[in-house]
Formats: sequence, C-alpha cells, structure tokens
Amino acid sequence: MTPPPPQQSAVTVRTFVQLLSPTERGARLARQLALHQCHEWGILYGSEISDAVAQIVAELAANAVTHGRVRGRDFELRLVHLDHEADALLRIEVSDARGERRLPEPGALREPAPGADSGRGLLLVEALADRWCVRDREFGGKTVRAEIDIDRTGRW
Repeated sequence: MTPPPPQQSAVTVRTFVQLLSPTERGARLARQLALHQCHEWGILYGSEISDAVAQIVAELAANAVTHGRVRGRDFELRLVHLDHEADALLRIEVSDARGERRLPEPGALREPAPGADSGRGLLLVEALADRWCVRDREFGGKTVRAEIDIDRTGRW
C-alpha cells in the first residue's frame, strides 16, 4: 500500500508594485503607499513592523532618488507579502535605473565618519531587516531587497 502524499499547506502571496518619479515627492509617496498597503494586509499603522517598513522604504527610496536617479526613468517600489500557516514574510524592493553605482553588500557596511551628513541609511536597513541584498536588474539598474520575518503576533 502506498503512503498518502504529504499534506501541503497553503501560502498566500500578495504583491503591490508602483512606479514613482525619482524626486523627493516620489520618495515620500513610496513611504506612504507602503504603509497604506501594509495596513490593508493587516500590518497595522504604528505597529513595530509598520514602523520598520516606514524606515526601510524611506531609506531605500531616498537612495534611489539621490544615487540611482536617471533622467526620464522612474524608480519602482515592490512589496510582497508571503503568508504561510505558521509564519509570514514581508519583502520590500526598491529598484532604480542606475546600475553602474554599486552598493556595499550586507555585512560589509562601514560606519560613516563622525559628523558625516550621509552614510547611515543602509546601516539602518541592515539593523531593521532580517535580510537584505542588492541585485542587478535585467534591463539596467539595481534592486535593493529587504525582508522582514513576521510571526503570528505581528512582531519580528
């Protein structure tokens, strides 16, 4: 007699994608849209995860606008919510059009000099996200991906 096939549990995948102008206004809008979408998915405004998402999107969008801007090309915000029986994951991706500028890899970030006006954004992303990476885009540019693991209580 053949044993029954193993039970597979359901996974729900929700995706949100938006192109935004590479301006300060576009970066602010990315943060607002991310918070609204997360709230729609059950990650409530003001929760620990919502606050982390706000910071991560703000930093990545600001980097896309400041360092990844190419005239006439938008940047992309993509959120993916993977919901499984036991746990969930929120993936945040911000893609820009400039690929020739490389970002440091996870674990290779350096503290900026004391008094420096910049250089702390990805350190913040590294502190708030469970994982992050930089990937090349197929048609030029790069994507910075940050992932947050979510347990059933809505916390890390």
